[in-house]
Amino acid sequence: MNTRKHLEEAQLLLQKCLHNDDFISSIDNAASLMFAAIQSGAKILSCGNGGSMCDAMHFAEEMTGCFREQRQALPAIAIADPSHITCTANDYGFEAIFSRYVEAIGKEGDVLFAISTSGNSENIIQAAKFARNHGLKVVALTGNSGGELAKLANIEVRIPYQGYAERIQEMHIKVIHILISQIEDNYNKK
Repeated sequence: MNTRKHLEEAQLLLQKCLHNDDFISSIDNAASLMFAAIQSGAKILSCGNGGSMCDAMHFAEEMTGCFREQRQALPAIAIADPSHITCTANDYGFEAIFSRYVEAIGKEGDVLFAISTSGNSENIIQAAKFARNHGLKVVALTGNSGGELAKLANIEVRIPYQGYAERIQEMHIKVIHILISQIEDNYNKK
């Protein structure tokens, strides 16, 4: 596929998202839920595999650092510590790497921001199950059909695309930036 075709495909998906009111509402609802959690003294734990882990880390660093405006650091942690991941995978299996972390530091009222292009990553599903069973809210960022993760989410933001993960991930980073921007805007209004 040539460069122009890649850009055209990305543009078509962006247009599809732009004109999908349910999609836009899901982003607004997710940002509101996350901001409310922060306002109540809770934190956001983010997780994902591969490129989605990079997105989870990007979300957390923009929250604790600074996105567009100077403000107080906001409580977000990406579950991305290699020593935790390798220890847990070795002792409990790869499917437990995120749920064990949520068990260790997650508290009722916190938010698990679970990122999975398919919605079927077993370690993400296990973390979402643990979170829901222990009073955490789950915001899922998915694609394709939303998979099993969609059923566990308090709010699901699903990219309306059936196909390659790369297109979904391109929109995931856009959604992440919108979430951070809305949270930051709300924080600066208070």
